[in-house]
Amino acid sequence: TAIRALARSKGYVSDCDVTQKQQYSSLKEVFVHMMHNEGPKAYFRGYVPTVLGVIPYAGTSFFTYGTLKRWHKENKYPNSALFNLVSGGISGMVAQTTSYPLDIVRRRMQTAAVTGSDHKYRSIIATISVIYREEGIKGGFFKGLSMNWIKGPIAVGISFATYDFALEMLRGLP
Repeated sequence: TAIRALARSKGYVSDCDVTQKQQYSSLKEVFVHMMHNEGPKAYFRGYVPTVLGVIPYAGTSFFTYGTLKRWHKENKYPNSALFNLVSGGISGMVAQTTSYPLDIVRRRMQTAAVTGSDHKYRSIIATISVIYREEGIKGGFFKGLSMNWIKGPIAVGISFATYDFALEMLRGLP
């Protein structure tokens, strides 16, 4: 929550065209411009879908990883870092797929003022309706998902494998 305004300003600048980007020489200028043009709400645009997106992402990720680990143990396979890495990657892929539509909604709401679509993306419900009506489910809510499948599962796999490795190390302490 505390860094929400920074994340929002990053999105604000990255969605400007090249000529607009040249008008900002500092982060302070971006903040002032956002406040002047959109008011204090600009700093938190897309906050609710961000929070709502974390819930299915984390829940699905931990549930999938736990299920795979349980299956692995029940079948008496030896525990390995490779299995933890692959299971974490699968968990990340499943979690990203389930939460990606909310990520799309968040991004649309955050970039609405910059792209001139403020009137279309005023609320979560309005944003969902516009995306569904204009682009459909696959073309709207899952656009760009395959790019996230490249980076996300690797990061989640490494996180889960590192967590399990650290846990084993800590269990071995006297």
